[in-house]
Amino acid sequence: MKHSATFLILLIILSSNSLFSQPVKINTQTARQIVAQMQAHITCPWSQETVDTFKTGNPDDAVTGIAVAMFADMETLRKAVANHCNLIIVHEPAFYNHLDKTDFLKIDPVFEKKIAYINEHKLIIFRFHDHIHRTSPDGIYVGMIEKLGWKANQYNSSLTYFKFSEQTVEEFAQKLQEKLIGSQLRVVGDPKMRFTNVALSVGAPGFQSHLNLLEDGFPELLVAGEASEWETYEYVLDASMMGMKKAAIFTGHIPSEEAGMEYCAKWLKTFVKDIPIVYFENGPAFWSVQKP
Repeated sequence: MKHSATFLILLIILSSNSLFSQPVKINTQTARQIVAQMQAHITCPWSQETVDTFKTGNPDDAVTGIAVAMFADMETLRKAVANHCNLIIVHEPAFYNHLDKTDFLKIDPVFEKKIAYINEHKLIIFRFHDHIHRTSPDGIYVGMIEKLGWKANQYNSSLTYFKFSEQTVEEFAQKLQEKLIGSQLRVVGDPKMRFTNVALSVGAPGFQSHLNLLEDGFPELLVAGEASEWETYEYVLDASMMGMKKAAIFTGHIPSEEAGMEYCAKWLKTFVKDIPIVYFENGPAFWSVQKP
């Protein structure tokens, strides 16, 4: 009996040794190293004048997981924590202004609660805006074209110009609404206007950028993210009232770019190994008042 017990103990020890002999993979990549890999995989030089910087946290902390989204809003932060992600890569600012300046927010209760949550969970927020647009092809446009199913409609392989079978603005808007579920489209111009040529302008590049497209001679319909109402909205409205063949559909900022960050998550997975990467959809920021 004594020998049997000794033999059993020996077997357990030998078995344990064989288990411990297998190397255990422990991720030691820091957030700074992840960003260095991103810089190596884009096709454009990394600019020193950029908003693509770390906004919170310690870049030299080891990364446990990566969350990718449009915005680092509170719901996204909570999802990141629940999914053990401490590096959050977002396209837009975390603190309500383009440069993520926080001096004027120091005594603001919303900022205080948000930054306290970020610090408590040691979250590292990195913004990836300028360079995902500057790399070739533009990652945001690639993701959006994929989501919209417009690849076959690209005009001369352009990421901006598209040609469709002739239809009305109203018909096109209905199809677009089906692709961008939850978004609230705003259409300017004659709903019965028939067209074939479309220009896509994601995000909020400003009136001059929209004007360059509208004056180009190719597009009849502009599909854009957002603009100030006294600029592109009013310009297209006047053009329509003058009988010109111009119309615009505004999707809102998030719906116009969000699929680009989904593409970003897929892109990251091609070279960031052994670290979980998850994409979180922010979804629409607004809700509609329903008819009684």
